Amino acid sequence: MEKIWLKSYPPGVPAEIDINQYASLREVLEESCAKFGSRPAYSCMGRTITFTELDRLSAAFGAFVQARGLTKGARVALMMPNVLQYPVCLFGILRVGCTVVNVNPLYTPRELEHQLNDSGAEMIVVVENFAHTLADVLSKTEVKHVIVTTIGEMLGLKGVLVDFVLRHVKKMIPGWKIPAATRLSDALAEGGRRKLEPVAIGHEDIAFLQYTGGTTGVAKGAMLLHRNIIANLLQAGAWVKPFLGNKRHVVITPLPLYHIFSLTANCLIFMTLGAENVLITNPRDIPGLVKEMSKHSFTAITGVNTLFNALLNNAEFQKLDFSTLQMTLGGGMAVQKAVADRWEKVTGKPLIEAYGLTETSPAATINPLDLPEYNGAIGLPISSTDLVLRDDDGKEVALGDRGEICIKGPQVMAGYWKRPEETAKVIDRDGWLATGDIGVVDERGYVRIVDRKKDMILVSGFNVYPNEIEAVVAMHPGVLECAAVGVPDAKSGEAVKLFVVKKDPALTAEALLAHCREQLTGYKCPRDVEFRTELPKSNVGKILRRELRDEARKKAA
Repeated sequence: MEKIWLKSYPPGVPAEIDINQYASLREVLEESCAKFGSRPAYSCMGRTITFTELDRLSAAFGAFVQARGLTKGARVALMMPNVLQYPVCLFGILRVGCTVVNVNPLYTPRELEHQLNDSGAEMIVVVENFAHTLADVLSKTEVKHVIVTTIGEMLGLKGVLVDFVLRHVKKMIPGWKIPAATRLSDALAEGGRRKLEPVAIGHEDIAFLQYTGGTTGVAKGAMLLHRNIIANLLQAGAWVKPFLGNKRHVVITPLPLYHIFSLTANCLIFMTLGAENVLITNPRDIPGLVKEMSKHSFTAITGVNTLFNALLNNAEFQKLDFSTLQMTLGGGMAVQKAVADRWEKVTGKPLIEAYGLTETSPAATINPLDLPEYNGAIGLPISSTDLVLRDDDGKEVALGDRGEICIKGPQVMAGYWKRPEETAKVIDRDGWLATGDIGVVDERGYVRIVDRKKDMILVSGFNVYPNEIEAVVAMHPGVLECAAVGVPDAKSGEAVKLFVVKKDPALTAEALLAHCREQLTGYKCPRDVEFRTELPKSNVGKILRRELRDEARKKAA
């Protein structure tokens, strides 16, 4: 496809980026630390570390990793929520040429065992709240070194109180026993007495094994090379820098840093801007999140639709001062018009949607940040990115027609770790990544998602896309959250079933169906509605349609 989107680029955004600007992420970190020195880099629960402290502490952790005999390419797992220890350990690992394996701390023992064994991790850093899960499977893995930390370990005196409350009051630290474990404070002290040994790190070295696909099958590790992440930093950075300018920024970081969206967008990109990342350890605690936001003159926030929706339904959030807010970026799932419209009404700023995947490090398309209002698109392909839409036979579709979004660019992963067959299913010989998402491109180059290929519902031969239904249902003032799935139907093959969490307790299925009939063609309207107190979500708040669909189909069988 011709790059028709270039004519719609915001002023100052280049068509191409130069990935040779940096040889590795180590150079990116060291440049930022030297440039921004005394500026706050990361804050959590009232404690802040500067770029200078980040430089010193990450070097100490890197030296400790080397002292334990790990060499370039060794995999080190991180199993923790958003705490100050995360960036310290992350950059320490990257500085010595090892590979970061991000682990969801809420994993079950089975999930954790799979990821540790699949990645071949030799070391893991785990927050004590989740050490019992690791203890259950440690003997079944190749992990040789365990480093344990606590939520409050880097918070000073306040941290002592935090850990006391978590352990003795809230009982959130189950008992565990790993005799050879090392405390992170001891590891940093030991590493601080050593010097980093020089290691050659280049574009083709693996920076991250970022696991994905756990909801659709066995989780696979996307191999994200240093050049992939550098490319995405430069691509997204080129997009946001002309808009944000050179002032000091404060970004609210509620999504977990172990997720690719928050990892790249917040932890890394904003670091290169000299910004302060305000780390939110428990984003599910909406009142706590709002209270923390009230303490900062924040200029940016990233999140997913469900998070923004939850914030908007918190009375205290609506009282916050949004005068410094410049950018709200939504990704990870479709941003609903109803949520975007309310966000702009409350904050006075638009909610900008972006799109990407773990396999694209993650950014692939972004809307112009000066967009006056929600436009329903996922944006324009970013610098040095090609995009085509293909039909089921792999042929490019005409402009305006639906097709599977395929991406090519320097941010596309090298492949899935030790899974060449799985890699071949999604990346062709020419380097095009098939995303599994169905979209359309308009004459200005804006891309719109129709839906995931596998989520499509076939009703009497007509294609029905859940995103469209959910967007309509979300407009009803009585709806808090919703999800649409396909269920078997004797007459039409499939029918639409709607799962809804009420905002208004008086909401009825009849009222909701009447609302749908006003907005949707007959075959798109839900056949029935099931009310729930909550919907199943992934670790970053994405509603899991597959889980609902499987459950509904079992009931229908």
